[in-house]
Amino acid sequence: MRVLLTGAAGFLGSHLAERLLSEGHEVIGVDNLSTGQRRNLEPLFRHPGFFFLEADVSRPLAVEGPLDWVLHFASPASPPRYLRLPIETLLVNAEGTRYLLDLALAKGAQFFLASTSEVYGDPLVHPQPETYWGNVNPIGPRSIYDEGKRYAEALTLAYHRTQGVPVRIARIFNCYGPRMDPKDGRVVSNFVVQALKGEALTVYGDGSQTRSFCYVDDLVEGIRRLMEVDYPYPVNLGNPEEYTVLVLAQLVKELTGSSSEIVFQPLPEDDPKKRRPDISLAQRLIGWKPLVPVREGLERTIAHFREVVR
Repeated sequence: MRVLLTGAAGFLGSHLAERLLSEGHEVIGVDNLSTGQRRNLEPLFRHPGFFFLEADVSRPLAVEGPLDWVLHFASPASPPRYLRLPIETLLVNAEGTRYLLDLALAKGAQFFLASTSEVYGDPLVHPQPETYWGNVNPIGPRSIYDEGKRYAEALTLAYHRTQGVPVRIARIFNCYGPRMDPKDGRVVSNFVVQALKGEALTVYGDGSQTRSFCYVDDLVEGIRRLMEVDYPYPVNLGNPEEYTVLVLAQLVKELTGSSSEIVFQPLPEDDPKKRRPDISLAQRLIGWKPLVPVREGLERTIAHFREVVR
């Protein structure tokens, strides 16, 4: 296949590009490097099937030749990053999605949207199935990401229904693993970096809020399986094993051997209290469930961070 992948220099995008190339596909990676890291692509630049285009997909993108897939993974994904780039985040999920759907339509390609569990907001239903409409503050500080992705989902299905574009939508829950940016601001990278530096681990609120952590290899496997089925509606991809943030902090301390203390800060506005995917649809549709236990995944992630954190 010949695949266009936006957000290719990001943590998840680079792993997906690597997987596609290992299967013999050609990958055109697109990134404006606003949050992606060129170093994530260094091993891929030597691959004859990889081509990199530095561009902002919030503007129309000209691509020569045929395409089999347009995979839209471009967007800041961590609260510190999208709060720093609010307008850019809205545009990449609104105009970027529109232009990439137009490109897929023009090329006769299939379209894949990387959506997010954030479409559920601070959920009142637990765990969250795809049929749940969510509880999102449409004008809160996190709305730039939450509503951007909700709009992107609606636009994707509008193109499917009215223009016949074959589409897939993955609602991705917390993902972690090697190549996470140490300054990303997500909870796993925060705790690991703080622990390795001997700094206090910062827990927001009392640490009782829960998250579900999916190792990147498992998530990429779910994405590849979803690409192979004809199903246009959202599918949850995440790990249904639930951890409190405080328990995660204690586990990171144990695995790093850190003596760092744990400190508590006020909970940010609209921070979800619970987050866990119902993955029964993914299990039925694509036969998928995560295989890497959180402890094992954290050990691999910590080994990576030991190499990059100074």
